[in-house]
Amino acid sequence: MTRKYSDMNQHDALYKVARAYPGGLEALAARMGMSVNVLRNKLAPGIESHYPSFEELSVIIEHCHEAGVKESHLPLHALLGRHGLAAFVVPEPSAVSDDDLSQTVCRVMSRVGDVAEAVSTALLDGVITDSEADLIEREFQEALTVLGEWRARIRAHRSVRKQTET
Repeated sequence: MTRKYSDMNQHDALYKVARAYPGGLEALAARMGMSVNVLRNKLAPGIESHYPSFEELSVIIEHCHEAGVKESHLPLHALLGRHGLAAFVVPEPSAVSDDDLSQTVCRVMSRVGDVAEAVSTALLDGVITDSEADLIEREFQEALTVLGEWRARIRAHRSVRKQTET
């Protein structure tokens, strides 16, 4: 039987992201300086005798992010979601585009619309399934990221304006 992993379960999400590392768990374990069996036992959702430390969790996410693993921050989002918190990627100032601030507002509204559509579609039958909940959470994360970009762009705009006034 194939296990269905939930993006909003921090253990499942960490296992999923680590397995997506280029070269798989074997390459990630080698980069971390541990055996693949130890890493697999620490990450496998069904094994309760081994757990990654906070530092190992951070290193796994860092290595996966550096390697370009899609949704490498998913375990953090799942962990925060479990505790009623949310995070977004804070764009680097160089990554903030120079387009008109109103265009960013349009992107924010579009992403909020995507969240509303995912919720509306999920509620058509009155039940939100695990996969629908995962999709809704991903849409929320994308909306929060665009909000973070908007915030960074406004701050950058304010800083540039202050510099030109002095």
